[in-house]
Amino acid sequence: MRPGGANLIVMRDPEGREFPNRGVYLEIVANERLVFTDAFTKAWEPSQKPFMTVVLTFADEAGKTRYTARVRHWTVADREAHENMGFHQGWGQCADQLAALVAKL
Repeated sequence: MRPGGANLIVMRDPEGREFPNRGVYLEIVANERLVFTDAFTKAWEPSQKPFMTVVLTFADEAGKTRYTARVRHWTVADREAHENMGFHQGWGQCADQLAALVAKL
C-alpha cells in the first residue's frame, strides 16, 4: 500500500450481489490513518462516477484502539444510495470483523 496505489473494495448486499469499487489510496500513516477515494482508479485515472472518499483513523486508548470511519460522498444522492445499500450495517459489520480478527492475534 502506498499513496497513489490502487485498491478494490467489493461490497455485498444481503442477496449476495457484489458492488466492486476501484480507487486509490490518498494518504497512509502507519497505524494511524488511511485515506482512499474512488474519484480515481489505477494510475490516477479519473473514475467515471466518483462515489466516496473514506478516512479511517486508529488511535490508542488505554491499550485499545479506537477505530473511526468517516465517509464523504460526492452528493447527497450518493450518500442516500449508500445508506439504502446498508451502509451503517455494513460498516458496523466490518468493525465487528476487524475486532474478531484482532482478538485472534
